[in-house]
Amino acid sequence: MVRMSLVAYCGICCRKIGTFGSAQKTDQSWKDFRKIAKITGSLILGGCIFAAYEVLALKKALSFDTQVVQQEKLKSYIYLQTVSLDPSEYQGITYQVRKKLHKVARKILETNARIFRRPFDERFSTFDAEEHECTLWLLVKRSQSEDKMVRLQAVRELASNHWRDYQYRTAAQAIDQRTAIGLARSKDVDLRFFLPPHLLPKPADACLEDELRLLLAALPQTDLDPCVQYFTSLALRESSQAIAAQKGGLWCFGGNGLPYCESLSTVPAKTIELFCLQALVQHSKVPSHCEEIESNKGLQLLQKLYHLCRNSPKIQRSIIHIIGNMALDERLHSSIYRAGWVSVLAEMAKSPHVMESSHAARALANLDRETVQEKYPDGVYLLHPQYRTDEPIKADILFVHGLLGAAFKTWRQQDIEKSAAEKEADTEDHYSECWPKTWLASDCPSLRIISVEYDTHLSDWKATCPVENYRESLAYRSAELLKKLRAAGVGDRPLVWLSHSMGGLLVKKMLLDASMDSEMSSIVNNTRGVIFYSVPHRGSHLAEYSINVRFLLFPSVEVKELSKDSPALKALNDDFISFAKDKNFPVLSFAETLPTRVGRMLSLHVVPVESADLGIGELIPVEVSHLNICKPKNKDSFLYQHTLKFIQDTLAGELENQ
Repeated sequence: MVRMSLVAYCGICCRKIGTFGSAQKTDQSWKDFRKIAKITGSLILGGCIFAAYEVLALKKALSFDTQVVQQEKLKSYIYLQTVSLDPSEYQGITYQVRKKLHKVARKILETNARIFRRPFDERFSTFDAEEHECTLWLLVKRSQSEDKMVRLQAVRELASNHWRDYQYRTAAQAIDQRTAIGLARSKDVDLRFFLPPHLLPKPADACLEDELRLLLAALPQTDLDPCVQYFTSLALRESSQAIAAQKGGLWCFGGNGLPYCESLSTVPAKTIELFCLQALVQHSKVPSHCEEIESNKGLQLLQKLYHLCRNSPKIQRSIIHIIGNMALDERLHSSIYRAGWVSVLAEMAKSPHVMESSHAARALANLDRETVQEKYPDGVYLLHPQYRTDEPIKADILFVHGLLGAAFKTWRQQDIEKSAAEKEADTEDHYSECWPKTWLASDCPSLRIISVEYDTHLSDWKATCPVENYRESLAYRSAELLKKLRAAGVGDRPLVWLSHSMGGLLVKKMLLDASMDSEMSSIVNNTRGVIFYSVPHRGSHLAEYSINVRFLLFPSVEVKELSKDSPALKALNDDFISFAKDKNFPVLSFAETLPTRVGRMLSLHVVPVESADLGIGELIPVEVSHLNICKPKNKDSFLYQHTLKFIQDTLAGELENQ
């Protein structure tokens, strides 16, 4: 058509030239010639461009991507972007239109960069990728923005989207430390976002023991806490036989006995490792010692031990305990990240077991300085929320266990023997290892739930380590826990306390001590209520039976303080009653009515109803034993429902918009 039109146009011009005069013909012919030259030149230029484009497109379609050859030379965990082998992707109008649209989209992003609150990166303007590729890289760039809100939103979108496998691996190479920690604290995050820890040579057992001892020997050995010194000296013994000899500690009246070591592990080969880890846990409580652990490559050694002991949850928990303590020092965060611990913590945080997941959650919370202002010291565990959340935290719930209790096991669901038929019919009602973490967090998602842990024992024979008696007293424990709780931000929000047995005495002591300390006054001012589960306000019969119970031949300081009608307990109770009346916060007390089996031949009513009666507030007798008074049978049980109602009523003002 173009050629025919050109011929027709030339014919018309020739006729015009023949009909006009010579002067007019000359001028008109030059004008027509210029027009013809322009059109002809345009056609020739367009044809050349089209021919060049076809040659280049053909060359691109037939060329071999040399990057494929180089892939094998790279590290095993580096994933290159895949290249489609479909020829239709490299030719045809569809591909060209899509490429043009991508360029237009980049121009739009460039001109609307204010949406992202920062200039558009020049490297992005030349980035040639598919639409989903552009989205991934855009989020990665935004996760490193100088604007905190932009970073947080980018991490949320990265975690919530479902990417292709190679994209997860590519992102793992590109994200920085801050983004990796944010992803690790995102609920249901894909673990492919995290690079696996560096592969370390597998040592012989003896070699690993030697490395642990060398690490302990490199740590400061002077001016140590008695507990740190004890475990360090025990772990540095020359042979496993020397440590095994300590198992007769119940008869070693010199005071160096360690009868509990048999309970640490049933595998003799693990005993030395457990003692070394116990010593490292104690060292990790000292900030300056954490730096020494890091400088002596302790993080890499612990990583090696962690992967070699996959079948030993106790060893793994001890290791994560150490990492959580070291994470309290922000100067060590980069070292912890480079050693590969973020990927390990992200994996453990997904564990169905509350102890493992809570240890990992504590360590990650201490690493996350983007969304967490508080720090969780040793013995303070965050049960909810363990992940980043958009839900504002309106109040705190604090759980304090009692004698021989723990941060998790004290608050588990009641153990009930069921027949096979009952278990089959009850498949939907899953057992809760920690009802505050599962039930209470579900019913009150806007609450922060914390559980504390501290060492207690019935007898000095069973002491974890030989320490001064004053450190086992209520006064010492109160001062120690108050500092830790304040560091965790307790007192910044409305607060409800829940305590079992001796933990209730500790709560009373802490509140009274806080009322006399201006730095702790916020804890008192924000206390909204207290729940006591069989707390011996007037003492317990437990100490009176010490002669009949073999573990109480030498009662510990804690047990002595529980003596019935103790003057110290009476003074504590009277002071607390006056304090509670003055502050006018509600108090709820549960009392056991069933005896507790403490031996094969002995059952004991540990806390009688009259001792569980504080003297103010509501008292509710419950037909359970001392151990089960804080362990509801199920979510519909009277114990749990009454506890939940008290919390909701006490915090009604804070929870009304939930």
